[in-house]
Amino acid sequence: MNQLSQILFLDIETAPQTSKYQDMSEKMRTLWDKKSLKITQTDEDTPESLFPRAGIYAEFGKIICIVVGYFFEDTFRVKSFSGDDEHQLLTEFAELLEGFQKRAEPKLCGHNAKEFDFPYICRRMIVHRIDIPDIINASGKKPWETTFLDTMDMWRFGDYKNYTSIDLLTTIFDIQTPKDDIDGSMVHDYYWNRKDLKSIVTYCKKDVIALVQVYLRLHNLTPLLTKQIVDVD
Repeated sequence: MNQLSQILFLDIETAPQTSKYQDMSEKMRTLWDKKSLKITQTDEDTPESLFPRAGIYAEFGKIICIVVGYFFEDTFRVKSFSGDDEHQLLTEFAELLEGFQKRAEPKLCGHNAKEFDFPYICRRMIVHRIDIPDIINASGKKPWETTFLDTMDMWRFGDYKNYTSIDLLTTIFDIQTPKDDIDGSMVHDYYWNRKDLKSIVTYCKKDVIALVQVYLRLHNLTPLLTKQIVDVD
């Protein structure tokens, strides 16, 4: 458990910076038009129809929720940062990282986080002129100099051909996770149309719990019990 206490588990949720394609500036619409050509799959796809996917890209999206989890004594504590003000959200999260990185051999863990969560956070911090805490800044570092752990990398065992979702891993490991009415593809709708950030935060928290359970399973460690999980919001 001592080594586990040095790990900060995290997940983020993102959304497009505007509610609709038409709400982007003319320049940003032009740039999204070019970007969307690279992800077009059918003749029916248009820049407007693909716009809900803009949140995947740090240049067109923003972070609306970050959930972290960490071991403390015999509990796993879960905390969220969320809201419409991305600058405030990232500033508060950076403060947490500044404190966490003072631990002995601190690590950050996510699922596909090396490819998505970690660089996305850094890019948005740069946009907002927020100093990037060293623990999450991989710029100029060699792979072995970073503090990153990634459960998807662990599952790959050196095979980089396929993406494996956290949902698939929890299923094959027989890890029980609460059923939800929301998944990642619905975040745009819940945030911009339904104005239901609370449900997004709940969904993100459950992803972090699934993340730590997968991490424990990959290391053949005892899974968390529900009574050990503490929401500290």
